[in-house]
Amino acid sequence: MGIQQQLFQEQTGRAAASGDAVDVTIVMPCLNEIQSLPHCIGNALQALVRIRTELGMSGEIVIADNGSTDGSQAFAIELGARVVPVADRGYGAALIGGCHGAAGTYIVMGDCDGSYDFTEGVAMVAELAKGHDLCMGNRFRGGIAPGAMPWKNRHIGNPALTGLLNLFFRTGMGDAHCGLRAIRRDAFERLNLSGSGMEFASEMVIKAALLKLDMVEVPATLSPDLRQRAPHLRPWRDGWRHLRYLFMLSPTWVFGVPGLVALVLAAIILGTATAQSMGLVAGPRFFGASWSVVGAFLATCGHFCLLCAAAMHLHGVRSGYRRLRPMFARFAPVLTLEHTLMAGGALVVLSMGALGVVGTEWANDGFTALDDILPLVVSVMIGAIGVQTLVGAFLLAIIAGNDNRFAPRG
Repeated sequence: MGIQQQLFQEQTGRAAASGDAVDVTIVMPCLNEIQSLPHCIGNALQALVRIRTELGMSGEIVIADNGSTDGSQAFAIELGARVVPVADRGYGAALIGGCHGAAGTYIVMGDCDGSYDFTEGVAMVAELAKGHDLCMGNRFRGGIAPGAMPWKNRHIGNPALTGLLNLFFRTGMGDAHCGLRAIRRDAFERLNLSGSGMEFASEMVIKAALLKLDMVEVPATLSPDLRQRAPHLRPWRDGWRHLRYLFMLSPTWVFGVPGLVALVLAAIILGTATAQSMGLVAGPRFFGASWSVVGAFLATCGHFCLLCAAAMHLHGVRSGYRRLRPMFARFAPVLTLEHTLMAGGALVVLSMGALGVVGTEWANDGFTALDDILPLVVSVMIGAIGVQTLVGAFLLAIIAGNDNRFAPRG
């Protein structure tokens, strides 16, 4: 047993005997990592000794075991760590289980493959002690050793995903997927994380940004891992899992922006066609019958996208990982099932009336083909939007927990 390990066990033993609370927990996900455990736990012990001497905090090491079959559990206990079994498989599931089993007020997490230096977590804990909620490591600032990261991950994957993440959520982080990070336990509980795979790394940063948590980053280094087998990371599969998670948590970019673009294009096409049909605009007709059909299609798709954006946003608010936008809060009293049903019903009635006028003119012309289909197209479009509104009203009410008020009360 090494000196650091003896010191650590004496410290943790005294803490347990006195009933003192643990300040810092270092959590590592583990799946058959018996080769790298001695290095990682030894490195974590060094970090805890520094945390004790520099910050005056106590600590523990938790190995979140994901079903190892190589004896990692017993070896980790022998080395001085506490093992938390996690039945749900996956990188994210192991870290979530380990964090739930952590006793510390501050949680430092990092991979159990020797690629991260846990002593760099000391600076992270110091940042949390200043009042920050989440502290991320930044490998591009700290340094990436040769062979530690494939070139496509370093120059394409990570920068692209981090750039998209910052575009969608404005986190300000320079390396959103660094595996070495620290978080206050109460902040971790607020995030209610659920990503079982590698997308866990994105989920934590995104939800922290959505809840306006105080985030900061410090330099972190990355070294080649100590495994003598292929890593658990699969670049293409896990890259896609990250990317789809970005979209699933961004109603603005998945639904809102496309919906608004479609509505603007529809307004241009149908507005121009209507003005020319009524003789308000002279000159050649840019948009004839065929383009009016396209305009109606864009309008109905745009309206549907905005309904989905509202539903996704309110779902996030109800689930606790998103704040209610001021616009929704301002109009909350009128955003109810009844008001929306009345609006949808009014559009359907308007559509029926307009179709009645078109049908009457068609009959007066001896049921011959319409000279101008624009009125028919617009009437059908209004009816389709009305039906979408009626159906969407119940969808929003169901998402609201079977409540007639779409926005949360109070």
